[in-house]
Amino acid sequence: MTAVSKLASSLNRRDELPNKVFAKQIVAKNDKAAVKELVENLITKNKGIASDCIKVIYEVGLLKPKLIARYVNELISLLDAKSNRLQWGAMMALNTIANEDPKSIYAALAKIIAAADEGSVITNDHCAGILIKLCANKKYADDAFALLNERLLISPENQFPSYAENALPIINVKNKAIFIQTVTSRLSGIEQDTKRRRVEKILIKLKNK
Repeated sequence: MTAVSKLASSLNRRDELPNKVFAKQIVAKNDKAAVKELVENLITKNKGIASDCIKVIYEVGLLKPKLIARYVNELISLLDAKSNRLQWGAMMALNTIANEDPKSIYAALAKIIAAADEGSVITNDHCAGILIKLCANKKYADDAFALLNERLLISPENQFPSYAENALPIINVKNKAIFIQTVTSRLSGIEQDTKRRRVEKILIKLKNK
């Protein structure tokens, strides 16, 4: 059986379960051939197949990022896709491999940021995730943090608390003051009590860090 034949669309299924099961099978078998076939079909004219392919790919990435890391360039190219599903799926996959190939991810940051600026909430979520991972890499930390800080300043109220919380592990002596300034500047504009309390807790943790 081909990889495509195991996808939800090929099985006339409208749920994602077959794709999740297939991803686990690929990881269990370290099935590089299946991953290659899935990547090749990301550009098929069959939207259902392409959508299923990116779903399986990022599910594999979540479980075993090394299996998809070699296709970083193909995933980056998908950030220009007209399909929103392919675009945010590619960003999610790139987030899973940011620690596997930080050099390629860093080189593509301009394109990643541009896609996030025009993309969905999910696209932005994983853009933030990529930047946070790069912040943990000494080679790219300074540039990545500057870009992350910009995202924090413009991120919607609904997303800001989670972005700031996720960034806490990469806050250090060098970037702490700027981060506190950014978080504090956003606090006054947050209207929802639950989100405001989350941000206040972040500031408390920073002061004790």
